[in-house]
Amino acid sequence: MTLWFVFALMTVAAIFAVLWPLGRNGRAQDQGSEVAVYKDQLAEIERDLAAGLIPAPDAEAARVEISRRLLAAAASEPAMAPKSNLKWRRAAAVLALAGLPLVAIGIYMPLGSPRLQDFPLAQRERGSGSGVAQSLENLVVQVQQHLEKNPTDGRGWNVLAPVLERLGRFDDAVRAYRNSLTYNGESAERRSDLGEAISAAAGGVVTVEAKAEFERAQALNADDPKANYFLGLAAEQDGRKNDAATIWRALLAKAPADAPWRALVQSSLVRVGGGTMPALSDETIAASKDMAEGDRNAMVRGMVDRLATRLKQNGDDVDGWLRLVRAYLVMGERDKAMGASADARQAVASDAERLRQLNEGLMTLGLGG
Repeated sequence: MTLWFVFALMTVAAIFAVLWPLGRNGRAQDQGSEVAVYKDQLAEIERDLAAGLIPAPDAEAARVEISRRLLAAAASEPAMAPKSNLKWRRAAAVLALAGLPLVAIGIYMPLGSPRLQDFPLAQRERGSGSGVAQSLENLVVQVQQHLEKNPTDGRGWNVLAPVLERLGRFDDAVRAYRNSLTYNGESAERRSDLGEAISAAAGGVVTVEAKAEFERAQALNADDPKANYFLGLAAEQDGRKNDAATIWRALLAKAPADAPWRALVQSSLVRVGGGTMPALSDETIAASKDMAEGDRNAMVRGMVDRLATRLKQNGDDVDGWLRLVRAYLVMGERDKAMGASADARQAVASDAERLRQLNEGLMTLGLGG
C-alpha cells in the first residue's frame, strides 16, 4: 500500500505541474511590462511634484520624456491575446486532475493485477522452447478440422500422422497411418511408418503387430531401410543377436555412404557384438586372415591412427568419429575413446543434425554423458 500511495502522490504532483498555469490570472504579465513601468513613473512624478520634492519645470520635462517612452513602448508591444475565461480554465484543470486517474484505473482493472507474480526464468525459457510444439498443436487442430469434413483425404492423413508421432501421441498416430494406408494405398514407406508408430506406442518394443507391418514393408521393398532396421531390432529383442547383426550388416552393405541413419545402424551393430573392428575394406579383411595375431593388431593400430589423423583434418565425418571411438573401446583404451568423443563433439558443434547423430551413436557405445 505504501508503494501505491507514493505512486499516487507522484501522479498528483506531475498533474499539478502541468495544470497549475491554467488556473493563474494573466495580470502578472501585464504588471511586468514596460507600459506598466512608465505609468508608475508618471504617477511617481505627480506625487513628487505635489510633495514639493521637484520643481515644476523639471517635473514637466520628466513628464514629457516618460510620456514619449510610454507611447513608444505601447506601440511596440504586441496586442495582448484575448484572455480566456479563468472559470473555464480552472474547471478544465479540476476535470483533468480527477479524470486522468479514473481513466487509468478503468483501463488497469480489467487488464492488470497488483498480485500478479512474474513468471520464473525457467518457466519463461520453457515457454520459448514450447513455441514449436504449440505451432504443431495448432497444425493438428487445423488438419483434424479439415479431415472431419473430408475423412477420405489421404493427403491430409499423410500430413497429420507424422506430426502426431512427433508430439508423442502415438495411438493417434497409429490410427492416422492406418487411414493413410486406406486412402492412399500400399507402400513400403507407409507400412514402415505404421510399424514404427506401433513400436513407439509400445515403449520401443517391436511387438508382433509392429513386426508384421515391417515384414509387409520388406515384401514391398526388400531394401527399405526402416523396415530392415526394425526387423534387426526385433531379432535383438528376441535374443537373436547373430540374426540382428546379419540383418544390419546387409543393410550397411547396401547403404549410401552419406545415409543419415548409417551411424545408428553401425552403433546398433556394435551393441550386438557384430562390429568389433573399425570398418575395413573387403581386400584388407581378406589379407588379414593370413596374418599372425601381432601383425593383425599392428595393422588395425595403423588403420586407427590414420583414421584419427584424418578426422583431425576433417572433423565433419560422424561415421568416422564413431568408428574411431568404437576402435579405442575394443582395444581397451577407454581414455582415448573419451578424448575422441570430446574432440568429435567439438568438431561438429556447429551442425545440429550431425551433433544429434553423434550423440545417439555415442550413447549406444556407453559414452552418452
